[in-house]
Amino acid sequence: MGLNKKQKKQIDVARQKIQKLRQRLTGAKAQMDDPQEVASLEKEIADQEEIIKKVQEGN
Repeated sequence: MGLNKKQKKQIDVARQKIQKLRQRLTGAKAQMDDPQEVASLEKEIADQEEIIKKVQEGN
């Protein structure tokens, strides 16, 4: 089953968010001012990856 335009767009948006979050995560790990921020960013990345997975599976 192929993805429709809306699904492809959802995946593109999620991937862009992941890229930005990973950049922020790298910066947060370098600073380590706020360990809570690192955990929060890691969770956001996991959430976006879950969205991609669900869209690809057709849920």
